[in-house]
Amino acid sequence: MSEVKPAQEEVVPEGDKASTESVTEVKAAAVSDTPAKASTRKPAAKTVVKSEEPKAAAKQEPEKTKDQKPVKEKAAESKAEAKAEAKAEAKAEAKAEAAAPKNKETESVLSTRKKPLKTKNYEKTLARLQIELVKLQEWIKFKKLKVVVLFEGRDAAGKGGTIKRITECLSPRVTRVAALPAPTDRETTQWYFQRYVTHLPAGGEMVLFDRSWYNRAGVERVMSFCSDEEYREFLRSCPEFERMLVRSGIILIKYWFSVSNEEQERRFQKRIFHPEKHWKLSPMDLQSRARWVEYSKAKDNMFAHTDIKQAPWYVVDGDDKKRARLNVITHLLSMIDYEDLTPEPIVLPPRQDEIGYVRPPMSDQTFIPEVY
Repeated sequence: MSEVKPAQEEVVPEGDKASTESVTEVKAAAVSDTPAKASTRKPAAKTVVKSEEPKAAAKQEPEKTKDQKPVKEKAAESKAEAKAEAKAEAKAEAKAEAAAPKNKETESVLSTRKKPLKTKNYEKTLARLQIELVKLQEWIKFKKLKVVVLFEGRDAAGKGGTIKRITECLSPRVTRVAALPAPTDRETTQWYFQRYVTHLPAGGEMVLFDRSWYNRAGVERVMSFCSDEEYREFLRSCPEFERMLVRSGIILIKYWFSVSNEEQERRFQKRIFHPEKHWKLSPMDLQSRARWVEYSKAKDNMFAHTDIKQAPWYVVDGDDKKRARLNVITHLLSMIDYEDLTPEPIVLPPRQDEIGYVRPPMSDQTFIPEVY
């Protein structure tokens, strides 16, 4: 009893003696019932504090209500700020989605774009792939295959550079390049595909068309070099023509080189300011730049009619020339099942002896000037 009261007097305020006494009596009764635990129950004072908390809170209520108003206002302001931030984020995401390209293929290309290849790695990989092209050439010649590869796409997209790397180490007797000029007056009166048929390969040959019969679906359509009826007839007959080629045993592979607007402009500017590349610029190239959207619409319509199962279109991202060349060569090699026909090691025969042969004097021959 004596141990509990001092603790209560220290905690309880002086103005509440009646409540303190009542609480003390109740606590004393509890202590007398459990004398053995009295010494261990110091939290008795805490029970008094808990019982007095409502009264203390009641006295301080007017002060708290005054202080609670700013807290509520701050909470409301914070909620308003959070809503404003959420709206701002939603607007930013909507703008980003609107500014992003809608074409899924374009999005995937842009998201997977890599850094340009180092020249050393590019040349090493190109040399390895060119060896495989030589093996493919020998297989085509051995099996009497007929291969046609079409290279179409935007101007300055990298078609010519890719063709050069493919044919660089191949025999011109097996691999030929067909780059036809504008049709003559006689050819304009022929069946449209007639002048291309003459360049198709025989057994054991591969022909690379640097632009092909798809000129009618591209430049001729945009520049109005053909009538609407001729254009519609081409879209009807081209898939059938290509199916006939495939049924005849020709392996037909079609590549479309795509290039971005910015990269095409950069390459055109480079051709303008480099004299050795002036020949690459023609009036048709400049018109293709000026009529970018019209060429895009023509390409989309062409794909819709001629992307057939027997001869599908394969699109090449031409913004990175080195990667485009390596990717095209790799894909071309994968399209034909070939085997390594490398012959056994060649032994060079000995040179014939000069018996009874006298060479004429060197002064009798005309040599070119040694400028370098």
